[in-house]
This record gives sequence, C-alpha cells and structure tokens, in this order.
Amino acid sequence: MLNFDPLTYRYSSRRNVVYAKKAVACTSVPLGAQIGLDMMKSGGNAVDAAVAMAAAMPLLEPTGNGLGSDCFALVWIEKDQKLYGLNASGVAPMALSADKVRELGFDQVPKEGWLPTMVPGAPAGWAALNSRFGTKPLAELFAPAVSYAREGYPVPVNVARQWSKDSRRIAKAMETDPAPHAYWWKSFMKPDGTPYAAGDLFRFPDYADTLEELAATGCESYYRGRLMERLVAFSQKTGGYFCREDFETYHPDWVEPITQNYRGYTVCEIPPNGHGITVLMALGILDGMTMPENRESAEHYHKVMEAIKLAFADTKTYVADPRYMKTTVEQLLSPGYLAARRALISDKALEPKAGDPRCGGTIYLCTADEGGNMVSFIQSNYTAFGSGVAIPGTAISLQNRGANFSLDPASDNCLAGGKKSYHTIIPGFLLKDGRAVGPFGVMGAFMQPQGQTEVIINTLDYHMNPQEALDAPRIQWIGGKKLQLEREAGEDIAQQLRSMGHQVELIDDRIAMGRGQIIWRCENGTLIAGTEPRCDGAVAAC
Repeated sequence: MLNFDPLTYRYSSRRNVVYAKKAVACTSVPLGAQIGLDMMKSGGNAVDAAVAMAAAMPLLEPTGNGLGSDCFALVWIEKDQKLYGLNASGVAPMALSADKVRELGFDQVPKEGWLPTMVPGAPAGWAALNSRFGTKPLAELFAPAVSYAREGYPVPVNVARQWSKDSRRIAKAMETDPAPHAYWWKSFMKPDGTPYAAGDLFRFPDYADTLEELAATGCESYYRGRLMERLVAFSQKTGGYFCREDFETYHPDWVEPITQNYRGYTVCEIPPNGHGITVLMALGILDGMTMPENRESAEHYHKVMEAIKLAFADTKTYVADPRYMKTTVEQLLSPGYLAARRALISDKALEPKAGDPRCGGTIYLCTADEGGNMVSFIQSNYTAFGSGVAIPGTAISLQNRGANFSLDPASDNCLAGGKKSYHTIIPGFLLKDGRAVGPFGVMGAFMQPQGQTEVIINTLDYHMNPQEALDAPRIQWIGGKKLQLEREAGEDIAQQLRSMGHQVELIDDRIAMGRGQIIWRCENGTLIAGTEPRCDGAVAAC
C-alpha cells in the first residue's frame, strides 16, 4: 500500500493554460468541470452545461453551496450578440425584521440558525436559465448529480479542509439549538461524528431524491409544492420564520448588466443588490491612473488597495436591495465622482470613508460552447456550510445570506421582511467592442471584488494569460488600514507597504485569498482557460 499524505506538497506546482477548439468548462472541483464538458459533448450548449454543474456543485462542494443557496449569472448568447443577467438571490421571511432580531438580544444578525436564512433562489435560477436558453430537459441535466449522490464520490482535498474547519462552527450551534441543526449533522458528518476527509466517499441519497423531484416539477416543488411545504413545516416546528407566501411569491429577476470601461475593454457585472459595482468603481478609479511597469512592486499593490478601499467604503454604505437604495448606480459610477475619489489617493494609506455620490464559505463556474455562447455563474451559501440548518429528508441546507443585513434603521440595507440583502457573490464578464471576450470570477465573500479587480488588472495592464492572471500573488483589504498579502509577494514589498502606512500581514493560507476561473475567446476563435491554484480547480476542454 502506498504511503503518502495528500495534504503535503514539498515543491511548488505549476499549471499551464488550457486551449480548446470546441468547448470549455471550469470550476473548483474536477468532477464539476467534467460534468459540464460531458453535457456539451452530448449536444448541450453552455447554459445546459452551467445548469448541470450548478446542480452538482452543492453535492461536490457542500462547503460552498447547497440546495438552499442563491445564484447569479451573466449569459452571452451569440446569436443575439447580447449579455443577459440573472439575479436569483432570495428574500428575508416576511415575519422577520431588524426589531425582531434586536428583541432576541442580538446587535447583528448571527450566522447560524434560522435568523440569517432567506428564501433560496438557486433552484429557481436553474429553472429560469433552462427555460430561456437551455436545450436539454432538467432530468438530463441533473442526472450526473443524481448518480454521484447515490453512488458516492471521493471528497477533494481543499473541500475536506473546509469541511473540517466549518463543522466546528456548526457543532457550536448544535450545542445551543440542536433541533434545526440535527439533520445537517446527520447528513454532513460521518456516523462516528467526524467530518469527511480527503478521499472519503460521500453519498447523499436524499440529494438524489430531491433533484429528481425538482426535475419532474421544473423546480416548482421548491416554491409552490411538496418541498416548500416540508421546509415551511420544519421552520414553524423548530423556531424559524418562513410561511408559504414567502416561497409562493418568489421569482428570480432578469436584469440588465452594469458596465465600466477599463483600458479599452468593457467589464460587466450584475447590478445591486450584489457588490459587483465595487469592481467597476475600483477599475473606474484606476483607469485614470498609470500602473507601474513592475507588477511585483509596492506601488502596484498600494494603488490597487487604495482604489478597492474607496470603492468598498461606498458600496458597503449604499448597496442594498435596489428597491430600497437612495443612491443610484449611475451616481456611483459617474466619471466626476470616480475622479473625485481618485484624487484622494496619494502615496500614503487612507483610512477609507464613504463619499457622497449624490452630490453631482461560494462556488464559481464558467462555460463556453462551440456556438459562441458563454456563461459566468456563481452560487453560494455565504459562510461555508451556511446557516447549518437543513430540512429533514430533503438534502436542503440553507444559506445564511441574512447575516449581511444591517440592523441600523438608517441603513438602506436594514433587515426587513421580503427584502434582499447586500450580496457578495458576483459573476464577471469581459467584452471588447461589444463582442464577448469571456467569463471570469473569483469566489470568496468580500475577497470577490478584490480578486476580480486584480485578475482584470493582471490581464489588461500586465498582459497575463488566464492561468498567470490567477496564479499571481494576491492582496486583500480586511478593514481600516489592514491588508493581507500572500507570502509569495515577499517581505520586502510588505515592508515598503508598511512604510506607506499600511498594516500588512503576510499569510500562508492561500485558499482565503479567493478561488477563480477564467475563459477567454481568442481572435481566431480558440478558447483559452485558466483555473485556480488555491483550490481543487479544474478545466475540462475539447
């Protein structure tokens, strides 16, 4: 028997970009990418592949998403020469409010239990994508996930790491409120009460049963059928806040993408309640600046972080459910306002504060098919396994997106029944002269807009190929003047940043710095893709 540790690597590993003639599917676990490619090889398009992958990823990477997740998508349809946006984020239960949470003794929405749960949007999002752009029935798209759920699959290395870490958080929630968490524990922990490790076979028959019911009903059972009834009944039995109307009135929204020009290209994002606008604001600030010739310099990291900090200060203040926002996207992206924010940047670190623009635990996947269609798709629980609440017999584990609500009545993002929360998951897309270049994304909560900004700069300022753009060292703003910098960037750069007023921590845990995928279409029609080295990322191509 071979004796080795799958978690230990004594030498650095390098990946090359992957070229493809016909089709590409990328995501954070190899089986997910294979499912997408198989769907396109069997005659499906990029949307079919994305939906099939989306339905499998809650099983293959439950530490990032579940059957109770939200999702967003940007879809390029070649025959229409148009980019479509889908917002399938959910809403808070009508019975819940900021006052209610405060009455229960909380000064912010917790991340575990029923309080942060919201109506999940992902299954409705899958159905909407399939209905509008798909070519195959849901039963065929869900079949690979059904098979893996019944037969089992070996848990990937980085998924196992997150499984072990987040199970400790859910264990603490179990101690204080076992009823809503008991089925989660039974489903996601081994019979001996330990988390699944790398290489362990994970089977989840309830997942297969629920997917088959979703396929048979066009996902309607989740919102206006038997699955909804089971979810609401369990909520009412164990201290939750859902009622039938919360689900029966829910529908995902088709939205118009928002854009920002950068170095002659058009960067596209989903509009609020997501914070993709953070990427656009940061790039809009940087577009009026000259980046240093040497990427691995303190000047580069300083400029990127100062732009990110200014953009985040605004979006964390103003972004909310668009029905409640007093500040518009147009105001936040106006050239005059971005110029005013740019003027604040000097050679010293800022303590970021919001301006006044009115004055003037996620998975990401992308696909591309032979017909020119491309999908940028993201799906998330928010905090790893989410709320830790799971519905008995259904495999539905609920996200904890409500933890992003404010309890401040003056905030546009204050918790209210039927309201969408500020959302961190953001698919990205790049255009040139109105034509598709391709999808890109970097998952990881508040790292997402930072990672997206960095890979676009790597691509357009430093002319990196997709793999190099993802491999490059990353930096992350975590509040105030505090930054985290990957150790690969070097102590000398960290010291220079400290001399500029930044509080810099060099870190070795690279998985916390975002996990991305990129597909670009070259001028000759060839596809070129890169995948994340910080996770179990994979590119499947033909």
